[in-house]
Amino acid sequence: MYIYNVTINIDESVHDAWVKWMQESHIPEMMSTGKFTNARMVKVLVEEEMGGITYSVQFLTESKEILERYYQEDADRLRALALKAFPNKFVAFRTELEIISEH
Repeated sequence: MYIYNVTINIDESVHDAWVKWMQESHIPEMMSTGKFTNARMVKVLVEEEMGGITYSVQFLTESKEILERYYQEDADRLRALALKAFPNKFVAFRTELEIISEH
């Protein structure tokens, strides 16, 4: 199992609209690709020097191959929607995590 993790720092001026968009639009669109089995949105509780509010959005997928298909088939389109909805209001970085064990 893999986690596709997107860490986002969102400008406070659009925070509430962004949270609503994530919950009602972006996360459902990600899930509708059929490539993820679960999604989790968590708030990072450490204050950033640059300001803003930081979140980690985690999408669970069955395999690296499925995640690669997401990159090839869906990532550019979905990332463009975020840039269009909130231009110059966030920074994001993405990481891939492999689940080794759960207890």
